[in-house]
Amino acid sequence: MAGFGRIFKGAAIASVVALSVTACSSDSGDSGEQAEAGTEARGPITFAMGKNDVATLKPFIEQWNADHPDEEVTLHELPGDAGAQRDVLVQSLTAESGDYDVFALDVTDTAHFAANDWIQPIEGDTSVDTSGLIQAAVDSATYNGTLYAVPQNTNAQLLYYRTDMQPEAPANWQALVDSCNVAVERNVDCLQMPLKLDEQTTVAASQFIHSWGGAVVGEDGSTPEVESEQSRAGLQALVDGYESDVIAKKSDAFSEEETALGFLAGETMYSYNWPYMYDKARTEGQPEVAENFNVAPILGPDGAGASTLGGYNNAINVFSENKATAVDFVEFIISEEVQMGFAQASFPPVLSKIYDDEGLQAEFPYMTALKAALENAKPRPVTPYYPAVSKAVQDNTHAALKGEKTVDQATTDMAAAIQQAGS
Repeated sequence: MAGFGRIFKGAAIASVVALSVTACSSDSGDSGEQAEAGTEARGPITFAMGKNDVATLKPFIEQWNADHPDEEVTLHELPGDAGAQRDVLVQSLTAESGDYDVFALDVTDTAHFAANDWIQPIEGDTSVDTSGLIQAAVDSATYNGTLYAVPQNTNAQLLYYRTDMQPEAPANWQALVDSCNVAVERNVDCLQMPLKLDEQTTVAASQFIHSWGGAVVGEDGSTPEVESEQSRAGLQALVDGYESDVIAKKSDAFSEEETALGFLAGETMYSYNWPYMYDKARTEGQPEVAENFNVAPILGPDGAGASTLGGYNNAINVFSENKATAVDFVEFIISEEVQMGFAQASFPPVLSKIYDDEGLQAEFPYMTALKAALENAKPRPVTPYYPAVSKAVQDNTHAALKGEKTVDQATTDMAAAIQQAGS
């Protein structure tokens, strides 16, 4: 059970650290030649991944090695902290090292590594068929129209609701707001969610902005779009929910764990959180919770909203000497057998059809809702300047929640900070 929560939490939330883009994507001869080098070469490779999540991969790496004795994969455990993982990889790649042939990147890091020409474009000799994968996961691995990694696993937040108070999931955000009188009558919070001034705020703000049809940045990864009518409407809905106590004000100090504890203790009618909370609620929640809750996609103004995507993308080191083996390995990871194994280990797969397996749905009842959520999900801003963009979203969203700025001022300041990050 601890592994279930740890896996989802570790893969979903990337820490924000100060990074500068040391190079920009270019059409330089050097980067093009490096991308072409080793594309037909085979041999042993090393796969690097954060140590918190490697247990799920180990049996499949062992299976690969048994079937490919001349192309064995050595597993290298990176630190558990996402920022420390990033630091190790950046140091190695800055030195143009091929030590890590394939590495698992948090979805928020892919654009940064692509912009620095550190990872292999997934095209031509290194192309991989991603047509059967969750589209939002593929989008998270795409930068400036080019696929730079292959999604490994994914994640999306869900709406948890108490069926003894609300028998069916609300049809849209306004229906949730209108139902809060039931929570008042039962002396519980209406909605709790992770809103701590950290990456949790970026996740929440992105969800509301995307659910209302807006965006944080444009497809180029640097042009701010938070001042659009739709983006402001989404952020306004979040702020209004907080100010009116639809969203419990104590949520502004909640990480995913505090959010889980609140729902498990029966303190709230609704909760936004990652799927890891589902099994915890069934087994660790108070009886009135464990026996009386269900899940659905998060909400937008007209129905299901756009959850923020979590997960890992597998990137191939542009300096790898055995890229043909690396390509086959990342293809193996998205095979039906491996992806089904991920699902059975409560590690949300990226292969879409896995979610339709009836046996899996019976074992993990949240699978149907999670697939629906993933089909509408959006990545956090796909930008090489992600840490600076995320900080701009966090700081200005919290200022708006606390009444220190209007939503218009918050989005104007957000846009200015995003513009500065890319200049």
